Amino acid sequence: MSTKEMHFIQLILIATLFWTGVDAVINLKYTVDEDQKAGTEIANIVEDAKEAGFVIDPRQPALRVISNTAPQLVDITPAGLLINKQKIDRDTFCRQTPRCFISLEVMSNSMEICMIKIEIKDLNDNAPSFTRDHIDLNISETATPGTRIPLEGANDPDSGIFGVQKYEITPKDMFGLDIKTRGDGSRFAELVLEKPLDREKQSHYSYVITALDGGDPPKFDTVTLNIKVIDSNDNNPVFDQAVYTVKVMENSPNNTLVIDLNATDPDEGTNGEILYSFNSYVSEKTRDLFKIDPRTGIISVTGELDFESTNVYEIDVQAKDLGPNSIPAHCKVTVNVMDANDNVPVIKMLSANSEMVEVSENAQLGYVIALVRVSDRDSGANGRVQLRLQGNVPFRLQEYESFSTILVDGRLDREQMDTYNLTIQAVDSGIPPLKSTKSLTVKVTDENDNPPHFTKPHYHEMILENNTPGAYLLSVSAKDPDLGLNGTVTYQIVPSQVRDMPVFTYVSINPTSGDIYSQRSFNHELTRTFEFTVLAKDGGNPSLTSNTTVRIVVLDVNDNTPVMTTPPLINGTAKVSIPSNAGVGYLVTQVQADDYDEGENGRLTYSISEGDRAYFEIDQVNGEIRTTRTFGESAKSVYEITVVAHDHGKTSLTASAFIVIYLSKDMNDQESVGTVNLSLIFIIALGSIAAILFVTMIFVAVKCKRDNKEIRTYNCRVAEYSYGNQKKSNKKKKLSKNDIRLVPRDTEETHKMNVVSCSSLTSSLNYFDYHQQSLPLGCRRSESTFLNVENQNARNAAPNHGYHHTFTGQGPQQPDLIINGMPLPEVSTCSVLQVVL
Repeated sequence: MSTKEMHFIQLILIATLFWTGVDAVINLKYTVDEDQKAGTEIANIVEDAKEAGFVIDPRQPALRVISNTAPQLVDITPAGLLINKQKIDRDTFCRQTPRCFISLEVMSNSMEICMIKIEIKDLNDNAPSFTRDHIDLNISETATPGTRIPLEGANDPDSGIFGVQKYEITPKDMFGLDIKTRGDGSRFAELVLEKPLDREKQSHYSYVITALDGGDPPKFDTVTLNIKVIDSNDNNPVFDQAVYTVKVMENSPNNTLVIDLNATDPDEGTNGEILYSFNSYVSEKTRDLFKIDPRTGIISVTGELDFESTNVYEIDVQAKDLGPNSIPAHCKVTVNVMDANDNVPVIKMLSANSEMVEVSENAQLGYVIALVRVSDRDSGANGRVQLRLQGNVPFRLQEYESFSTILVDGRLDREQMDTYNLTIQAVDSGIPPLKSTKSLTVKVTDENDNPPHFTKPHYHEMILENNTPGAYLLSVSAKDPDLGLNGTVTYQIVPSQVRDMPVFTYVSINPTSGDIYSQRSFNHELTRTFEFTVLAKDGGNPSLTSNTTVRIVVLDVNDNTPVMTTPPLINGTAKVSIPSNAGVGYLVTQVQADDYDEGENGRLTYSISEGDRAYFEIDQVNGEIRTTRTFGESAKSVYEITVVAHDHGKTSLTASAFIVIYLSKDMNDQESVGTVNLSLIFIIALGSIAAILFVTMIFVAVKCKRDNKEIRTYNCRVAEYSYGNQKKSNKKKKLSKNDIRLVPRDTEETHKMNVVSCSSLTSSLNYFDYHQQSLPLGCRRSESTFLNVENQNARNAAPNHGYHHTFTGQGPQQPDLIINGMPLPEVSTCSVLQVVL
């Protein structure tokens, strides 16, 4: 493919990205084993691309190759088959690289791009190999266990697990092996002395060293190791380090110092004179690039170092004195070749117009607007280039194998920013880094992506009632930042109902200006407030809309006259009667009026404007009319007043009532009779109660008098005699309440009873038991007292009777003791026997 054709395809590629966006780029990955014969089909790109969403033209060739990192190894046929053109030897193509890839970029006839990556899998087709068949070593018999001597490693072109993995020594007696890894990943062995040597017992040793890879089964190679034990002089050369690591820049001129080695030997003369040299197994390539001075140990550059070819060299150096039976000292020098950052990254825009591109403001995230390719001839960090978009822009870079795309990475809004000046910067990782820049102008095209936006979320307007139909009310306004028809706004009222009437009978709107007008005269008492929705619509296709709510508040005007409701009026007049003896403050009547207005317009105040105002007053708030003086005998029978109710509007409206007040004497008498009747009822009730009590008292008195006549008179002896006879009785008869009647006395306790006992009762039986059937009688009336009887509980608590004689003198008349309904007769002096129960 010629350079012109390649450039033409790249231009088509950029145009394709503009049309197809990020979905136009897909990635396909394949693996193939090395050593496949030429013409082997690796994959069917056409079928895989179809599954990924490509639109494949049936015409051939279906795919065109834009770039190929190994055109001598792989290609795509006109039918879209990925094949190898020759046998692929991974060990030659990628050497010791851990992973080996071939990259291709292809484009379909439908202008879609496919990134193809082929990984070459390594096979274990190479065995480890030593450069010679035997290794000869001399070692002093004075060497201590743990002494290490590096051995020549085996070479295996395979990589990874199929390279050299381990070394073995046979037999295992005096020496062992320790496996080490170099900086490039290759492995080598160090011979380790494990037991002391004795030259007199054994002066020669022979071993077989085996190198094995990680295959299954493993492949291997062997080498014979001959060890000679020799006498040693007093001291051997010693390096101050076992491993030295140095760095040297690529393209360093000849004789550039790499390192100055220094081994020491305390012996004098030839025994202390040291010679430096490379070990025998150092490669010829290394010997061509570096040299060592045998006397000073200085290693310097002798050839052209190329970092891209080899970046690490490991040189095994030995130092040996000139004395007899010298034991050489060993060290390793690792030389890291540093890449020189001497190439500036180059940015190339693969587009028809490399200076300016256009993108719609509705472009989705990930939409591709440009293709960028950057190159740097340096290697490693110096050739690793990072692309950056400078500034805070809604775009980003997406990196692929051989190019990068600029994608939309944020919301584009032409109304906020219609042009972006992108600066693409390529910076390598060299020290110091080298960079280059490229400018690209992005123009954002308009789309109808903004609905109209009202300046207010809600509109609120207050209008006085009784307005003129067609009067201007307010204006609504919506803005649309889009261009042309996309930004042209028209207005309309959304259909709705206000008090079961269409909103269009209330208001109308100018579709272009947003002015709103009334369609009727508003009445606050009927419609105090109403809302409707205004819709704003732009001219885009499809159009975008938004809405806002308009609230109209109809303010009250003092247009309603107060109306008298109480008292009922007939032709504006009300008649009221009051008693002629009514006092000051007497409630005549209450005047009330209604006003349909609100606030101060509906707040009413009452007053008496005309008439007999000297006799009456009215409460300004509640309208109560009361008398201010009494009416004498000479008062007239009819009084007249005019009551006015007025509101508090700016222009006050009033209503009046003519009140005719009659003084009624009949009404006064009737009221007095009513008072007398209540007193009479109360007196009658008290009299009835008193009469009942009086009758009851008479009945009790008569009853008591009849009982007194039936009582016999006894003297003290009779009482004693009767008591003695009753004492002989085996059964006592309890004193019942029918046998004793008590006349209460204020000085006695209510729970005791006094029993009379004559003074002639001097025997030991001088007590009275309340269980007796009858009492001893015959005491004088003036000297009688009462028997105190305590309650039954006290009696039970004190079973023994206590006897107390209490003598009474002449004192006030005591109540009679009534026995069987008759009072005791007046007899000789008696004493009181107190029986405690």
